Amino acid sequence: MQPATNMRLNRTALSSLDESIAVPQYDVSRVEAGIVHVGVGGFHRAHEAMYVDAYMNVTGDTSWGICGVGLREADRHMQSLLKEQDYLYTLVEKHANGERKARVIGALTDFLIAGDSPIAIIDKMASEAIKIVSLTITEGGYNFDPTTGEFIAQNPDVQHDLANPESPKLVFGYLTAALKKRKEMGIAPFTVMSCDNIQHNGDVLKAMLLSYVRLADTDFANWVEENVSFPNSMVDRITPATTDEDKAALVESGIEDSWPVVCEPFAQWIIADKFCNERPAFEDVGAQFVDNVAPYEKLKLRMLNAGHSVLGLTGSLAGLDTIHESVAQTELRSLLATFMVDEVMPTLDPVAGIDVHDYKNILLARFANPYIKDSLSRICLESSAKIPVFLLPTIRENLANGGKVDISALILAAWSFYSDKRTSQKGTPLVIQDQLADELHNAASRYQDDALSFLKVTSVFGDLSDEAGFTPVYQGYLSRIYNGESILEIAKSLTSAPSEPALV
Repeated sequence: MQPATNMRLNRTALSSLDESIAVPQYDVSRVEAGIVHVGVGGFHRAHEAMYVDAYMNVTGDTSWGICGVGLREADRHMQSLLKEQDYLYTLVEKHANGERKARVIGALTDFLIAGDSPIAIIDKMASEAIKIVSLTITEGGYNFDPTTGEFIAQNPDVQHDLANPESPKLVFGYLTAALKKRKEMGIAPFTVMSCDNIQHNGDVLKAMLLSYVRLADTDFANWVEENVSFPNSMVDRITPATTDEDKAALVESGIEDSWPVVCEPFAQWIIADKFCNERPAFEDVGAQFVDNVAPYEKLKLRMLNAGHSVLGLTGSLAGLDTIHESVAQTELRSLLATFMVDEVMPTLDPVAGIDVHDYKNILLARFANPYIKDSLSRICLESSAKIPVFLLPTIRENLANGGKVDISALILAAWSFYSDKRTSQKGTPLVIQDQLADELHNAASRYQDDALSFLKVTSVFGDLSDEAGFTPVYQGYLSRIYNGESILEIAKSLTSAPSEPALV
C-alpha cells in the first residue's frame, strides 16, 4: 500500500524516509568535491558515484565528493532534476529473487553545464581540491578513427577548441586548459581516469589528449606526458535505463525521485594503481587495485560486452525484447555459453584470482536476472562502435591462430540482416540507433548483388572482407538467414554441447 505522504527526495527528507531505504551515514552538507566527472549518466551514478558514497559511509571522509560536468546541452535535463533534489538520487539494486534494495547516494555536490560557463568548468578542474578528473563519455567521445586508432585532428570541434581555448567543446580542450592553469599556479596535476568500456582506456585517453595538446603546445604536451597519470581501469555493472515503473515502485515506498538509477547487485572495478595525485582508498569498499589491468579488461570486454552483443543481435532477430528473455531461450543461452568457451576463452590471458569458467557461469546468471529487463535495443545501441572493440579482436586472433569463428560469423551475419531489414525475422520493427545506421543499412541491402557488402564497411570491419578463413563461413550463415531459417534453429545447430535447460 502506498504511504499516505510521499517525500520529494532532498536533504531535508533524508531523516524521514522509509527505513527500507538506506541513506548516507555521513553529513551530506559537508561533502566537498575532490573529483570532477565528465558524463553523468546512469552508469556513472550506479558505479563510480556508488563507490564514492560507500567510501564516505565507511570512512566519514567527505572530501571526495563529485562535481558533475555535462558538455552537451542534452545533459541539462538531468542537471536540472538533480539540482532540485540537492543532487541526491536513489540507487535501486534489483536481485534475481525479486528483492529490491534502495539507497540514497550523496556523492554528487554540483553539476556544471558547459553551455552556461566553460570557464567555470575549467576553474573547477583547476582548483587544488580536485585530485581526479574522471570520464564516461562513450567510445565516440575519444575522437579516434576506429580503423587506424589515430586522433581525428580535422574534427571541426577540435579546430574550434584550438582556436578558442577558453571556450572548448570537447573534453580535451577542458583538460588541457585546466592542467595548464594548474601548472601556471604551481598546483600538482590531477589524475585523468577513464571509466569507459574501452580496452586500455587510460592509455587511449592519454594518447588522444597528447595528440590534442601537441597541436596546441608541444612543450606543454611534454609536461603532460611526464607529470599526468592516466590509469587503466575495468568497470562493470549492468545498468539498464530507468523506467516509469521503477519510479512508481519508489513512490510506493514513500519517495519521489525524478531520476533514480536501477542496476544489478554485481559491481566490479579494477584499477591500475598509477595516480599522480591523492586518491580515495576504494579498495576499502570493494574496488581492486592492480599493477596490470589488461587481462581483466580483455576478459570483461570479450566475455560480457561481446556476450551482450551475441544476445542482443540474435535475440532481436528472434523477436525478443530483453537480455533476460534472450538468455532464457535455450538455444541462445547455449549459443552464448559455447561462444565463450570455444571462441573467447582461447584468446584470453591468465587473470589472477578469476576462474574463467566460473566467470562464464556468473555472467549467465547475471544475464538471467528477470528484474533487470535490459532492453535489446539499448544493448544494440551504437553497435558500430561496440563490435570493433568487443568482438572483432576475438575474430582476428582466432583467424591468426586457427581458432573457431563460427558463432562470431553468425553474429555479424545477424547484424547484417538486422541492419538491412530493420525488423525481426517475424517482421517486428526494430529500434536502431547508430551513427552509421544509414551506411550500414545501405551496405547490407546490397546483399543480393554482393554477399560481402556489409563487411566492406571498412570504417567498422577494416579488411575483414578479405579474410578467406572467415568470409565463406559468414556467407553461409547469411544465406541461411535470408532463406528464412530461424536464428534459433541456426543457433541450435552451432551448440555442440547438450542444450542447457531454459531458465524460468
